[in-house]
Amino acid sequence: NSDLRKLAVNLIPFPRLHFFNVSFAPLEAGKDAEYTGKNVKDITEAVFYPKQMMMAPDVREGKYLTAAVTFRGKFSAKDVDEHMLNMQMKNQAYFVEWIPN
Repeated sequence: NSDLRKLAVNLIPFPRLHFFNVSFAPLEAGKDAEYTGKNVKDITEAVFYPKQMMMAPDVREGKYLTAAVTFRGKFSAKDVDEHMLNMQMKNQAYFVEWIPN
């Protein structure tokens, strides 16, 4: 168990550069959830989709320092790691290159 302060301290090494961009995926009505089967790939792509975010970011104007994604449900850790790495490689231009993963 942790709080947002601890998360920010552990994820971002520069205190003046921590601005949380919260995203929920899948963002859908509860009654529709049982009919829309989501896999790791769909959820990972939806997390970084601007319409799923709780603010109006323009990632072309800046870069992600880091990302923390929490999956709930019966997902394989191998699949999650694979798809998160694929997303990071596919969107390399939007992540800073000077912070190791």
